[in-house]
Amino acid sequence: MGWLVFGAVVWAAGWWINSRLSHRPKTRLTSLLVPVIFGLTLVVIWESLVRGLDISPILLPPPTAIAATFAKSTDILWQDFVQTALKGALSGYVIGCGAAFLIAVAIDRFPFLQRGLLPVGNFVAALPIIGMAPILVMWFGFDWQSKAAVVVVMVFFPMLVNTVQGLQDTDAMQRDLMRTYAAGYWKTLLKLRLPAAMPFIFNGLKIATTLALIGAIVAEFFGSPIKGMGFRISTSVGQLALDLVWAEIVVAAIVGSGFYGAMALIEKAVTFWHPSQRGRT
Repeated sequence: MGWLVFGAVVWAAGWWINSRLSHRPKTRLTSLLVPVIFGLTLVVIWESLVRGLDISPILLPPPTAIAATFAKSTDILWQDFVQTALKGALSGYVIGCGAAFLIAVAIDRFPFLQRGLLPVGNFVAALPIIGMAPILVMWFGFDWQSKAAVVVVMVFFPMLVNTVQGLQDTDAMQRDLMRTYAAGYWKTLLKLRLPAAMPFIFNGLKIATTLALIGAIVAEFFGSPIKGMGFRISTSVGQLALDLVWAEIVVAAIVGSGFYGAMALIEKAVTFWHPSQRGRT
């Protein structure tokens, strides 16, 4: 009962603090404090409910147990991070987004390709990854190459669609102005259309950051060396080591959030001139 009361008190305190902060002028500090306080409040409530209701750790381990497992399993978690995030997800992300960008430029240069390639890309994007992953694992083997292939399939179409849409964002008057300067296609692309497309391109890149890690983890469920986030999650579930499963989930959440945040910072630095960046702190 004491744990439940403690959780209720923490929830009320977090609610009161965040409600006060929401009425203050928006600054970088308040923008950071609100989600941090909200997250910490959820963690404390989670701990309180698990202990207060005496929930089995097999069903839902408390955050303190997850943190203890995380601290004593850093070597395993690091190996899994390198195998899944750096080798599988990052390599597939670079290959998939790079190929999508180049094909988007080709589609923009030769419009007839849009009628042929975009429907094919849409068809591939609609394929269930749970069905494609085992096939790609059979084709490319059990190491990181098959995970990269799954990631390529997942990130390719969102990046392609956003880039094509961005390259078409300029209006006719802007393109006519470039023609009056005797600018050819490639100069117009570099000086006008590509800068205008940057918000769309970064939107595709940010969407792909989350898809890349998910794809690499799912692919490892169907075959992997004895390391990797997906491999560890599947084997730990079979061993009822749910604290290690949650530790891997925490690593995946940190990596995904960091990857997305890094891409958002790069976007802000590259497109600082764009109206979408005005007013952001």
